[in-house]
Amino acid sequence: MARNIEIKARAGNAADLPPAGLFFYDVPRGRLKLRQFDDGTPAELIFYQRDDHDGPKASYYTRSPVTNPEAMHALLATALTTRGIVTKERHVYLTRVDGLGDFVELEVLLTQDNEEGGHAEAHAMFETLGVPESDLVAVVYVDLLNPDDEPRQAA
Repeated sequence: MARNIEIKARAGNAADLPPAGLFFYDVPRGRLKLRQFDDGTPAELIFYQRDDHDGPKASYYTRSPVTNPEAMHALLATALTTRGIVTKERHVYLTRVDGLGDFVELEVLLTQDNEEGGHAEAHAMFETLGVPESDLVAVVYVDLLNPDDEPRQAA
């Protein structure tokens, strides 16, 4: 699986941005989402595992292009429970999530076994952008939208 370091924090309001739809499905471990865009960007199915804690965190993921996202969602919704749907807008580092507000997201791709360096780089970028530690978000958007659900942990 590929790896990256992800860091996410709440952000102030921003201008209107083009939306992307994320369908999350209940799976026995990790997370599975179908991502599709309104601007013609190809859809993709993504499985990933990541711990939920504030600050940068390692994410192990596998992505697969999807040529027919509507049919894929119908198939997955039949076979699995749809945990939630997240509609978000992203502009460089800014993401707007319907029902939650604006967030800053960064991903540092790891090409070597240097997770510590990825964490340091993520923190440094947030510091440069002026994002305070108190705004860091530990969980995925679908967990924020469904706070009564049990958060999924990486296996």
